[in-house]
Amino acid sequence: MLLNFTAKNYKSFADEMSFSMVAAPKQNDLSYSLFKGKACGQDYKVQCSSVVYGANASGKSNIISAMDTFRAILLRGNIKNVETSSPNVAAAKLELIPNINSTNTQPVEFSIEFIDDTLLFKYSLSIDLGQFINNDFHRRIVSEELYLNNNLVFQRSETGVIGHMKHIKEYLLFDPNTAKTMESIANISLNDEELYLTNGFKVVFSPELVKIFISWIEQKFIVVFRADSIKMVEKIPKLNTGGLVIEKNLNKAAKVFSSSTNDIGYMNDNDNDNNPTLCSILDTDDINRKTVIQAEIFESYGTVRFVTLLPLIFRAFSIGATLVIDEFDASIHPSALMNIINMFHNDSINKNQAQLIFNTHNPIFLNSNLFRRDEIKFVQRNHDTGNSELYALSDFGTSGKNGVRNSMDYMKYYLNYSYGAIEDVDFTHIFENIINHDDSENNGGE
Repeated sequence: MLLNFTAKNYKSFADEMSFSMVAAPKQNDLSYSLFKGKACGQDYKVQCSSVVYGANASGKSNIISAMDTFRAILLRGNIKNVETSSPNVAAAKLELIPNINSTNTQPVEFSIEFIDDTLLFKYSLSIDLGQFINNDFHRRIVSEELYLNNNLVFQRSETGVIGHMKHIKEYLLFDPNTAKTMESIANISLNDEELYLTNGFKVVFSPELVKIFISWIEQKFIVVFRADSIKMVEKIPKLNTGGLVIEKNLNKAAKVFSSSTNDIGYMNDNDNDNNPTLCSILDTDDINRKTVIQAEIFESYGTVRFVTLLPLIFRAFSIGATLVIDEFDASIHPSALMNIINMFHNDSINKNQAQLIFNTHNPIFLNSNLFRRDEIKFVQRNHDTGNSELYALSDFGTSGKNGVRNSMDYMKYYLNYSYGAIEDVDFTHIFENIINHDDSENNGGE
């Protein structure tokens, strides 16, 4: 389960943005929204969900972009640019991620802390990418640190790597007494653009430990940037030409979502098709025949979005993943979303401690019966500096003029500008100018 994610000098977040899923102190509301995790002899209370609010262009999506970019860097093991079809272009072209308002070169920093089984991992990475869109800058990794169960495993700086292998004896390839010799070998192989974690440390010291770490990142840290762009979220087995796969549970859920939804299936158009098409399966007059048509043509946009996202939700519950979704609620009815959120809070269903994180503009989720105060987060953008700030509703405290208690109507106070992260939008004067200009022209400029 995810405990913390931080990013600094990433797009609109010039200062450190700390996204915490650890329960805030002295919060007694909705105790069933918390997991109890245990690692290195310590108990953790962790949120099973989190919702992020903010005005348009406030930086909400930049949080998810940062998570996705960091994940992509870890999985490829370097800070080089790559070709990608991902909607998160910054994950492939790293010159796009430094804060645009910075007047000097500052490193981009990431860190993540999570529990996998009973192991507590913390990894941090600092990279120098130059200033925004500086394509010619010589990139370099400034520092890396890996902790296991609060013990430092290695620390990389510009002068080399220092290891503390006594803490991971059971995961080492060799006798810990030879660690210094092996460390010298690993230092020789350091590359400015390659992660030590997934290269030197993995090869020389502990492929087993790195495998555990990277497996969590790859399998249990599911980050969906721009959910509306997803066509396929699960691998469908290779099919023969015209082959059709019908997933029973997906169809059942689609019928609950909308009773008018037809049977849903995945079809390959040819032997080389690696991306099966989502299709609607229609009855015909002939009971022995079915008509198959592309779902995007026949079904509503909301149904298609729901059906493409649902396998990810199934997977999150199945393996206990942290599911992060940008604009999760777009085109999907709030009642369906509330049911999904409640299932993340339901111990009898969420047995593997899956987590859900999403951003939204819909204030209906600002409900003390649905989310804890520390689960509700806001992003506010400073108009003077252009930089974003992340904070939680629990940061307001419970006493004083600005205090927030769990008996309050969160939606009402948010729409009354009590919590920030909302803009007063009024286009009236623009339309008045347009109409007045048109009227003037129609009257001959009089």
